[in-house]
Amino acid sequence: MTRVLVTGAAGMIGRKLAALIAADGVLAGQPVTHLALADVLMPEKPAGAAVPVSAVPADIADPSGAARLVADRPQFIFHLAAVVSGEAETDFDRGYSVNLDGTRNLLEAIRRAGDGYRPRFVFASSIAVFGMPFPPAIGDEFLSAPLTSYGTQKAMCELLLSDYTRRGFIDGVGIRLPTICVRPGKPNRAASGFFSSIIREPLAGQEAVLPVPDTVRHWHASPRAAVRFLIHAAQLDGVAIGPRRNLSMPGLSVTVAEQIEALRRVAGETVAARIRREPDPAVIRIVGGWPERFDPQRALALGFRAEKTFDEIIRIHIEDELGGEWVR
Repeated sequence: MTRVLVTGAAGMIGRKLAALIAADGVLAGQPVTHLALADVLMPEKPAGAAVPVSAVPADIADPSGAARLVADRPQFIFHLAAVVSGEAETDFDRGYSVNLDGTRNLLEAIRRAGDGYRPRFVFASSIAVFGMPFPPAIGDEFLSAPLTSYGTQKAMCELLLSDYTRRGFIDGVGIRLPTICVRPGKPNRAASGFFSSIIREPLAGQEAVLPVPDTVRHWHASPRAAVRFLIHAAQLDGVAIGPRRNLSMPGLSVTVAEQIEALRRVAGETVAARIRREPDPAVIRIVGGWPERFDPQRALALGFRAEKTFDEIIRIHIEDELGGEWVR
């Protein structure tokens, strides 16, 4: 029996991941016999699931809540539950309670289950674990020195994942996600949210506010690529990964100006003109400490792949979220 657990399943990536697993009914070459979805909000069950799916409200910041999630010993755990970057920066207590303590609670629940239980544990980390000064491209040897509370919490969890793997409690893989763009739905409290909104809202016929200069450069991948990263991480051979269990994911380095130019190419000048520039010093300060470009050789060698152009990222959003069309 192959059981799968997804925490943070009510979030955008969690929903897409759950829908794919539920539709395929197979993970890492094994038939999925049960898919459990957990979040502080009740997750929605995917339509047309080929496997049994359960959805439960659960708060991993509560140790008893974490213990309940692993009581039936899922063989694959995708840990996506987190407080996003902007909220973690403004609400110090909540950021640590969910991002650090919640992850530790989940890991401890696995360890205390004992009796040889050792699931593949895929952790959604972030490129926020890195801080300035940066080299021209961040390679696999660059140190983790975050400059935000969110990045610090993710870096701590990466260390926990490595140590719990070393001690044999889990078979962990941490994937440092690029900023995911274009995120569908309503804006969240992530400081990076504008990277998506300057594409998403104009395509929907709405005005978008750009709070940073056009020269800001960042590292992106689509939601479709993010889900592929997670699925691929679940099936990797642990020996091939080696003892260093946290990997920076491939992505695409573009400036905001290049994003807008791609939008203009794909959707036209009228759509691109819906972006209004309104500098926000707080956002500029946060984004100014983020990495711009990576050289993720380990991840590429292990078979992870992302988009090659931002035009492709925009077209994926149009295809996946807008039915192939948009309001001009």
